[in-house]
Amino acid sequence: MLPWIQLDTAKIPGGGELRLKQRGTEFSIMLGTNELMNSRLSGSEEALATLAFERIADHKRPHILIGGLGMGFTLRAALAVLPQDAKVTVAELVPAVVDWARGPMAEIYQGSLDDPRVTIHVGDVGALIAKSRGQFDAILLDVDNGPDGLTREENDDLYAYDGIRKSKNALTRGGVLGVWSSGPDPRFTQRLKGCGYVVEEIPVRAGRTGRGKKHVIWMAKA
Repeated sequence: MLPWIQLDTAKIPGGGELRLKQRGTEFSIMLGTNELMNSRLSGSEEALATLAFERIADHKRPHILIGGLGMGFTLRAALAVLPQDAKVTVAELVPAVVDWARGPMAEIYQGSLDDPRVTIHVGDVGALIAKSRGQFDAILLDVDNGPDGLTREENDDLYAYDGIRKSKNALTRGGVLGVWSSGPDPRFTQRLKGCGYVVEEIPVRAGRTGRGKKHVIWMAKA
């Protein structure tokens, strides 16, 4: 078996370090001993986009905010289903992740960053949400391994009552907050409901073929 090769590292604002690794055609982004994403497993990240679009399909000229560029799976899935007059804003905190998307992992992204519907915002998605009001038809968060600040403690605010309310304020009427997680979190479900969302908690397999670990996606309609 081919060995993993570390291609690069990147500091996370506020602390922590990401590592980009490659083994043959396979890529992995690590935080310490935690694998945040792997290029072989994209099914649940793609479902984050497609499930959200199903719930806002009647919105005209939809604008979607994706929190976390990752390996671009959610972005590419969104572009595949969105109309040509849609807009997609991708908020990525770590500038190097954008560089990786245009460099060693460019083949995975398949030119999606150059789609005219796409705007890359290098910065904190929480700060962007906080200053937005009624702007997005869907907010899709995949910045941690679940509704807690794994990559940085500041991300905890996204999943607390105040952060959930700010996301709701940033959505259009009937908009959707989608959150990806590696596993269930009943307390987060209750917080969403407590903020007035209509909540679905959907199990999705990690792999495209319906195999792999079960992940969880929350679809919370405002």
